[in-house]
Amino acid sequence: MITFWYCVVSFMLIVYIVLDGRNFGAGIIHWLVAKTPEERRQVIAAIGPLWSWHEVWLVGFGGTVFAVFPKLLASAFAGYYLALFLILWCLILRGISLEVGGHINDRMWQGFWDFVFVIANTLLAILFGAAAGNMARGVPLASDGTFSMAFFTDFTPRGYVGLLDWYTVSVALFAAVALAAHGIVMLWLNIALMVPIGISQAAMARVASLLGQRDVDAMRHAVLISLVAGGVASIAVGALLVLGSDSLVRLTLWSRSATGDEVVETACGFFRFCAVTQLFSGLVIVMASILRGLRDANAVLWLVMLCYWGVGLGGAVLFAFVLGLGGTGIWLGITLAFAFAVVLLAVRFWRAIPRLRTSLAAE
Repeated sequence: MITFWYCVVSFMLIVYIVLDGRNFGAGIIHWLVAKTPEERRQVIAAIGPLWSWHEVWLVGFGGTVFAVFPKLLASAFAGYYLALFLILWCLILRGISLEVGGHINDRMWQGFWDFVFVIANTLLAILFGAAAGNMARGVPLASDGTFSMAFFTDFTPRGYVGLLDWYTVSVALFAAVALAAHGIVMLWLNIALMVPIGISQAAMARVASLLGQRDVDAMRHAVLISLVAGGVASIAVGALLVLGSDSLVRLTLWSRSATGDEVVETACGFFRFCAVTQLFSGLVIVMASILRGLRDANAVLWLVMLCYWGVGLGGAVLFAFVLGLGGTGIWLGITLAFAFAVVLLAVRFWRAIPRLRTSLAAE
């Protein structure tokens, strides 16, 4: 039973980091990718509807730990007291900046809350990264299961360890750079998917129209054209992402600091997987819309959920943490999820055609 609850707690924490990590990355690069107040409002609007949903996983994680592992929670709060309160305040300030930053059309008001938004997300990435560093290294537990550590040390490799020292801060900076790079790649991935989304809407309307006319042969022809168009467009966009990855990242970042160069290098490495991911995701979007046009929306929902949450999250955990591939492993898991979704949706469609012919003939 303990193993089961440990898996549940780990699952909740990993899902939170994966989902809200995108928001951390968008917040860290907020001032770098958006140069005007209007552009900054667009970045905030991109994550605004979902950030509170993602934090539900963090609340569930805390509640489960409180109910199942109370001694662990008591020991962690005693040892990480100041760090946990900093995380809490950063979460509160981030939420306030998202909710009230755009309510008053005043440059000083919006600039202040933009500053709070960037600082809160940066600190959250650093603090969660430092927590990961402490988990990897371990903490000095006493015989009663408690521990006490200084919040920071003199940052030398010798002497006592602290919550923030040379090791944990190194892990934290790596986490901040990785999240910023993920944010940049996800930004261009969302832009690249605009073409398949447009093709998918046209395909859904066409398939639904031909279904109403009971013309199965014309419908199959329309589906093939839609898939070919979506595939060709995705390949072209993917080639552009790979060949122009450095230019696209530097177009996103106007900063030329040392940290900015590290973000550029990391993001360029992720772009190779982004290109493959957007190819598969483009096909998934087109095929899902085709099945919706065939009034098969429920199957699309369950198949996509299985691929995203089962194959994608499981693959990301396996590649990133078990096999130690880090951020590359997360993108491998995402790519694997979309690849499985393409196969399952294609099988679902080709099996639906004979059933559709039979039902139409019976009518």
